[in-house]
Amino acid sequence: MSFTADRFINRELSLLDFQQRVLSLAQNPDLKLLERVKFLAIVSQNLDEFYQVRYAGLLGQQKSGVVHVSPDGLSAREQLALIDTKAEELTEQLDLAFLESILPALEKENIRLANWTDLDADAKQYLTAVFEDQIFPVLTPLAVDPSHPFPYISNLSLNLAVVLQGAEHDIRFARVKVPPILPRFIVLEDGEHFVPLEQVISAHLGRLFDGQRIEDRYSFRVTRNAELAVEEDEARDLLEAMESILAFRQRAASAVRLEVEDRITDQVLELLLRELGLESGQVTRRLAPLDLGGLWALYGLDRPELKDDPWGPTTQHRMTRSSDEVDFFEEIRKADILVHHPYESFATSTGAFLAQAAADRDVLAIKQTLYRTSQTDDPALGGEQAVVESLVAAAEAGKQVVVLVELKARFDEAANIRWAKLLEDAGAHVAYGVSGLKTHSKTLLVVRREHDGLRRYVHIGTGNYNPKTARLYEDLGLFTADPELGSDLSELFNALTGYSSKADYRRLLVAPLAMRKRIVERIRMEAERGTAGRILMKINHLVDSEIIDELYAASGSGCRIELIVRGMTCLRPQVPGLSENITVRSIVGKFLEHSRIYRFGSPGEAAVYYIGSADMMPRNLDGRVETLTPVIDARLKLRLEEIIQVNLADDELAWELDGDATWSRVAPDRGVNAMETFQDLALARSRPETASA
Repeated sequence: MSFTADRFINRELSLLDFQQRVLSLAQNPDLKLLERVKFLAIVSQNLDEFYQVRYAGLLGQQKSGVVHVSPDGLSAREQLALIDTKAEELTEQLDLAFLESILPALEKENIRLANWTDLDADAKQYLTAVFEDQIFPVLTPLAVDPSHPFPYISNLSLNLAVVLQGAEHDIRFARVKVPPILPRFIVLEDGEHFVPLEQVISAHLGRLFDGQRIEDRYSFRVTRNAELAVEEDEARDLLEAMESILAFRQRAASAVRLEVEDRITDQVLELLLRELGLESGQVTRRLAPLDLGGLWALYGLDRPELKDDPWGPTTQHRMTRSSDEVDFFEEIRKADILVHHPYESFATSTGAFLAQAAADRDVLAIKQTLYRTSQTDDPALGGEQAVVESLVAAAEAGKQVVVLVELKARFDEAANIRWAKLLEDAGAHVAYGVSGLKTHSKTLLVVRREHDGLRRYVHIGTGNYNPKTARLYEDLGLFTADPELGSDLSELFNALTGYSSKADYRRLLVAPLAMRKRIVERIRMEAERGTAGRILMKINHLVDSEIIDELYAASGSGCRIELIVRGMTCLRPQVPGLSENITVRSIVGKFLEHSRIYRFGSPGEAAVYYIGSADMMPRNLDGRVETLTPVIDARLKLRLEEIIQVNLADDELAWELDGDATWSRVAPDRGVNAMETFQDLALARSRPETASA
């Protein structure tokens, strides 16, 4: 089938639509105030990533002359033009939400973001002392003139462009970097007033440019390309190659966006554009302070009445004991276990299982993939056992520990390099995956010696082995001692660490060799059932054009298809003659929807259910090692169906997509909030009288 605009939604515009849905949470006056502040910070950071990766990629295509048309029929130039318009609108809404809604609401709660010019003498005296003691020593003014070339502006750094007049009335220019090691906002002694760091620096520029007349200063911020490839075939050591790439990203990646405060003069703007090699269309003028991602500092205030009540993850009753430690191996042998984060605790399930395996004298080997994880001393974890800490303990105890660390996990490369070195120092066998592919699967294999021989215990998840994000991201994890899945996982690790090229497994669907083929087969099987066919996918992104065409064909046969897509979707639902039998909805709330559930067949025990790490994107199906595991246990199938039905019933957090690519809120009817419902269900599973799965 041909690629035409009326068949597909542009993926980049769809991603900006997702940011719009997140921004709507910040604009919602019914939410707690600091929760709204948090969502502003999230959208700001998401836009930074969008420009570093997606925008930068299209810009690279355009500059290199690559002739590539997106599935919706647009060239790179056409996509960039549409993105510029949509991103400008989104950024303006972001700024206005902050200035016209959030700031006045904060003021009413005695949280005031103050300008230097509005402060009284005592406040200015206090900030001057802070400047002298904590800020001035780390500032470095850099002049720009024939003797001083324009300095390198690091990625996402906040800067001041300073215009000076010398003793002979000549105009000069200098740059002052706002140190990222300092807090974005300086708190006054009353604990209520916050002043942007750049304003404190601006008020004291005379200390940096003694004898110069300061005409003005303007804030600016540069975004650089973060999508840099590793030539693995030419790199003898992937670890060294990634370290070089990170250094290059910091020092030489091309600029793709310039953010400036709205009042900047044409003269200064032209200088910045010329020196950064940017065009006027790559400028974003901001009404609000630059880098609203710094609003996380406000969210950190000790004002619990302005935040949602904190959720304490529960533990299923079968994984608790009143007197002694639960034996995870015994419980998993009894029956498979499904955990639902963040409603159920990562620490008392996956974290505790791994810690127990590390300490168990009968455990012979632990094999695990790590894509993103958290540091052992992260204060957000409250002392929870970290994943790497358990793996190190197991290696030091003499167990066979094999860890596949994905060094190419974007924006986590530096952390993963540290983990790899730490694990190698402890005696673990560390591998870096398959050449040319990212290893994105979430898999853990424990081999244990028992009275009847060796037994393999398996954990397969939809999210990273990260205790921190497990408190924020909605994910699923399956524990099983199923022999066939154990054998599959053993062979998968052999493929990851050795030269095996196995494609088909007993139960696992593994990308890139067979997952696409198996998913297409499942879609076609349901299509053959006509109006009796049923398909449901709960995923993060639906972008792959081949899969979308298969869903269109299934819809044409009468198959009913329900899609729950958090972020990007390029499929157009409810289009006559194309997708009448397809619906698309998105759930956006305080937890990031991250789990992937695939159901083929009508709800119930007869249906085939998969969970795992893969979305329906070319990168997942063709460019990564991914796994989907079938869920066989009838009780757990009911659990998955329960999750699905709650998502489909939600009318408080849900949005629906129509055929012209417009998202709209679901009309309130029954007052179902999926995330609150899942909290209630998790509480029920933690009680002794409740049958647990």
